[in-house]
Amino acid sequence: MAFSVALSIVKQEHLAEDVVQDAFIKCYQSLSSFKGKSKFSTWFYRIVVHIAFNSIRYKKLTLIDFDLTDHDQAYDESILDEIIGNERREMINDALAILSPKESVALRLFYLEEQSMEEIQEIMGWTLANTKVILHRARKNMQQVLNQLIKKSEYHG
Repeated sequence: MAFSVALSIVKQEHLAEDVVQDAFIKCYQSLSSFKGKSKFSTWFYRIVVHIAFNSIRYKKLTLIDFDLTDHDQAYDESILDEIIGNERREMINDALAILSPKESVALRLFYLEEQSMEEIQEIMGWTLANTKVILHRARKNMQQVLNQLIKKSEYHG
């Protein structure tokens, strides 16, 4: 989950790994400051989010958009469902990589990690109203990005 959240923000696996490692170190060093007012996971994810956004800011990362490369191969009918499922997951991950870090992490926390609005608010340090607005925009943008990715794809499932 920590890696998934970090990846939503920094968009590169090796940087996400660094963020998670730094977050675990920071978490360990800061255990005495954990007051138990929220779930431990919420507190930890807030550390991950903070370190991930700092990583982008301080390293001045340029986020790169990319085109999907389609694979034109003949598939065995018996594994068609598995392939379609994998393509859907890949397309969703590709779309999350294209969205802004805030929108990507909001969608990932809400839908994939099943965090409540209040937990997202606490993890991200947003107001509840801002959390709702970002999730709404993220859903709309996700739909647009997925439509674009589907149009680029040769497979229309």
